[in-house]
Amino acid sequence: MTRKGTAKLDELRKIEGQVQTFWESNKVFEANVPLENSETIQKYFVTFPYPYMNGRLHLGHTFSLSKCEFSVGYERLKGKLTLWPFGLHCTGTPILASADKLSRECKEFGCPPVFPPEASKPSADIEAVTPAQGKSKKSKAVAKAGGAKFQWQIMESLGMENNEIAKFKDPEYWLTFFPALAVDDLRKLGVKVDWRRSFITTDANPYYDSFVRWQFLTLKKQGKIQYGKRYTIFSAQDNQPCMDHERTVGEGVVPQEYTLIKLKVISEFPSKFSCLNQLKVPIFLVAATLRPETMFGQTNCWVHPDIDYVGVKSIQQSCILICTQRAAQNMAYQGILDPLRPGHIDIVANFKGTDLLGLKVKAPLSSYESGVFVLPMMSIRSSKGTGVVTSVPSDSPDDWVALQDLIKKPAFRTKYNLLDSMVIPFEPIPIIETPGLGSLPAVTIVDQLKIQSQNDRDKLQEAKEKVYRVGFYDGIMLVEKYKGLKVNSVKKLIQDQLVETNDAIIYYEPENLVVTRGGDEAVVALCDQWYLDYGSEEWKTEVRKAVANLSATDEIRRGLYSTVDWLHEHACSRTYGLGTRLPWDDKWLIESLSDSTIYMAYYTIAHLLQGGSLDGRKPGPLKIWPEHMTPEVWDYIFLGIGDPDDLVKINRHSSLSVPMLKRLRKEFLFWYPVDLRVSGKDLISNHLTYYLYNHTAIWPNDPNLWPRNIRANGHLLLNSNKMSKSTGNFLTLADAVEKYSADGVRLALADAGDSLDDANVKEEMAEAGLLRLYSLLDWFNMTLEILNDSTLQQKSNYRTGAYTMHADFVFENEINHTIELADKAYAAQEYREVLKIVFYELQAHRDRYREVCQGSVHTNLIRRYMNIQLLLLSPICSHVCEHIWINLLNNKTSIFCEKWPELSCPVDRILLLQGRYIDDTAHAFRLQLKQYQSSKSFKSSKFVGSHSVTQFIPPSDAVVWVAKAYPTWQAQILEIMAANLSDDGKTLADNATLAQLLRPHLKAMGRMAKRAMPFVQLVRERFLIHGKQVLQLQLEVDECEVIKKNLSYLISTLGLRQPDGLKVSFMVKYQYVLVIFCCFSKQFWNTSNKFHFSTLSLVVLV
Repeated sequence: MTRKGTAKLDELRKIEGQVQTFWESNKVFEANVPLENSETIQKYFVTFPYPYMNGRLHLGHTFSLSKCEFSVGYERLKGKLTLWPFGLHCTGTPILASADKLSRECKEFGCPPVFPPEASKPSADIEAVTPAQGKSKKSKAVAKAGGAKFQWQIMESLGMENNEIAKFKDPEYWLTFFPALAVDDLRKLGVKVDWRRSFITTDANPYYDSFVRWQFLTLKKQGKIQYGKRYTIFSAQDNQPCMDHERTVGEGVVPQEYTLIKLKVISEFPSKFSCLNQLKVPIFLVAATLRPETMFGQTNCWVHPDIDYVGVKSIQQSCILICTQRAAQNMAYQGILDPLRPGHIDIVANFKGTDLLGLKVKAPLSSYESGVFVLPMMSIRSSKGTGVVTSVPSDSPDDWVALQDLIKKPAFRTKYNLLDSMVIPFEPIPIIETPGLGSLPAVTIVDQLKIQSQNDRDKLQEAKEKVYRVGFYDGIMLVEKYKGLKVNSVKKLIQDQLVETNDAIIYYEPENLVVTRGGDEAVVALCDQWYLDYGSEEWKTEVRKAVANLSATDEIRRGLYSTVDWLHEHACSRTYGLGTRLPWDDKWLIESLSDSTIYMAYYTIAHLLQGGSLDGRKPGPLKIWPEHMTPEVWDYIFLGIGDPDDLVKINRHSSLSVPMLKRLRKEFLFWYPVDLRVSGKDLISNHLTYYLYNHTAIWPNDPNLWPRNIRANGHLLLNSNKMSKSTGNFLTLADAVEKYSADGVRLALADAGDSLDDANVKEEMAEAGLLRLYSLLDWFNMTLEILNDSTLQQKSNYRTGAYTMHADFVFENEINHTIELADKAYAAQEYREVLKIVFYELQAHRDRYREVCQGSVHTNLIRRYMNIQLLLLSPICSHVCEHIWINLLNNKTSIFCEKWPELSCPVDRILLLQGRYIDDTAHAFRLQLKQYQSSKSFKSSKFVGSHSVTQFIPPSDAVVWVAKAYPTWQAQILEIMAANLSDDGKTLADNATLAQLLRPHLKAMGRMAKRAMPFVQLVRERFLIHGKQVLQLQLEVDECEVIKKNLSYLISTLGLRQPDGLKVSFMVKYQYVLVIFCCFSKQFWNTSNKFHFSTLSLVVLV
């Protein structure tokens, strides 16, 4: 479906503008709590994580929030008072970091800046981020920036002029510019938002700032906020913790604990490092391990020959430590090097890996007490650990295979100047008895999997996982002191022993790569900070209750439970960025994930406090000043603590009054809890879990105020590929609406998908949707012209009065059935299914009705169809439906003031079957006629009467053969298929299973046995279309009766109408022999020119 020109788009965009003006002027989506009898009214409160305001909203945002949008439209039609508010997030470091980058660029390169040619190219190190992640060539950072290196270039990519970009050096400008654009873009999409309740975050909004300060005072009072040193993902550039929303790569990544094994160098360094031999402090290679319990089995130490290493001074350890510079950077922020100077690294030597090969080191706990040697391993990565790896070939398949390579390949040893005595004498040491793999599990599994070398990476990974899994959980220690104990019970004990003897150091680094929005690679730092004690078992217990009571899919529930299990302390403070100050320690800002957990409660009263002013600079309708919103006032509104009379007396000069306070309390209690929270699946492990934590803490004794439903969706693909500015596969919300109209975009979003799997918006779907919507509008215009003119009605053969045709009852029934199906799909939030039912299938029912009636439709049914079509489609394609409802059907109030349509009568299942039967029979008859006309029998006849065979002569008579029963062998197959149907009746047994079940019956079937599986396949295909009714042995439809009622249509659709009429007779057959061989043959053509048909049931039987 292609569009020529923009006339149709322009028409739809014009309609959308008019409709949006109508909604705004009539305040259609403003939700107000009734002054009286509010307890009798059902409400529906839906929220979406407020998007970050450092750019335009894109299609990814829009896809997630569309789930809220469609849900609100449906629930409103169901008679609920709905609230869909929308906030705008400005808290955190990205805005300030971007503003500061612009300032630095202007200072260095001028304003507007003139960048050096080489500096303008995207940096290679950022582009190289993602290959390590195994996803694509370019990182998420590059994808977001579109390949731009400088912040000024990023702003240019948004279509901004130089004079406009310069204003963004001021972070306050961001808070006015992008929020206003977001509101405008969403209005043009036509969202059903109550914009009076919108606000921005940070202390730029005094009302919201006061609310967040109250929240943190409450949490601190409960002991949920603590202060101390914690290992935290940290930005060295910003000099503060880096939370999830402040990262371009690595959302959800947490600090990973390692044990650094100190391998003391006990031989001399090569001559070019002779200065190190004169040092009086010990020198250690430090190997990062996750398995300190295996250190008893060390036989050597590994480094990569080509990796760069550094020797750094550790004041804290009084020694020199050798590792990669990346690892040293992490150590520098954890107090391992110089506790008084975090981030400082004092490098005393630089090495290549080859410089370290052959050194002799002392390996703590190893049976080789005289020392082991440093050897080469080619699979070591500089991006993981310290670049130094200790070797335990008894329990590490990687180590065993690498050691074998050195033993078996003398040339390999010679290449790196390694003596045989450094390699060959070092046999693996039995340290753990592993069930099924013995005391040398690595050796055993390498033999079992026939691993030949270090290049067998897949097999090595499989071996590693199995040895670790079985060894850690079921292995038994063999070494003295721990002999007989399970491995998983001694790991911590052995780690503690190594640390106490100063043979090891506790060390952390990010478990995967983290890149901050400023572009630097994050480290792990040991920070003094305020943190939310999410690791508290008492708190976890309450959150698990909230998860159990939540309405959510099993997958979401599992994700939440899993996060609660591993979650520990979460840093909630930082010193750089925008936000709210901690009320008791204002040098700290509250970070962006922590100020966004219960703001949904603020929505319930925001319209009364700041009433449409995004930054709260102007008081709202109640004229309450922000400074009068004290903690005690918030306590009353949200917790019901205190007496409003006392609050007013205490604050005699405040702008508060008792009626105001009571109204604010009533608003909160009416709307809370949140009925639906919609988010991307990536927020399950952070924001959505924190959302539950904070609700259980703020309202500990009132689970009725905890969230009711969480719905998450997958990431959004555009045209089956990841959205990326750098590849051009990217659409902002504004561009999408401009290109395809608001309803075209909404239709494509509904079609994109509803599960946690990645969804796919296809631009061709938006294009086709635009055209189909225009066609629907065109149909309404043309049909209403006929309906509103009695003369045109007569000319068009429209009927009035009682329903007289079988098709009338079928169409009415299809409409009622559509209402039922749509209700179920909307309630389940399956919007792709909704679209199929209410947009495609309902229009198909309409078109079939007109076809079967041969144009003689009933006016009442057409008018009913119009109303139902608009009501059912309105949550998704809101503008077109509203336009037709108001401007074409001349209704006085919005379609969203209507109620979900009632059934005109109960759905008649038999009528549904009759409707499907006529469709299928007409299709089958057409195929039979076509097959006959192209058959050899027809073509081989020279004449039929006096006519040439090249001319088809419509018959004067027709015989319809109708079967009343299945042959015995087919009935038996149907019984077996029905008996092995799934419990929900939606899935047939697979063909292999059915073939096995049919085997004992094949002999009795005789010559029909060879037709058994083809018949199974035929039934399977029909099952996919019609469901389990195809397994019934007796049709519930009286075929003869239905065909007679629709005979005129069937004759017409087959093109068999004669001037004198076609005489049709019926022959009912019960014996399967006649049925099996019922087909067209040349004998059917005779002097009377009689034509024979077999009905659909016979087609099934043949």
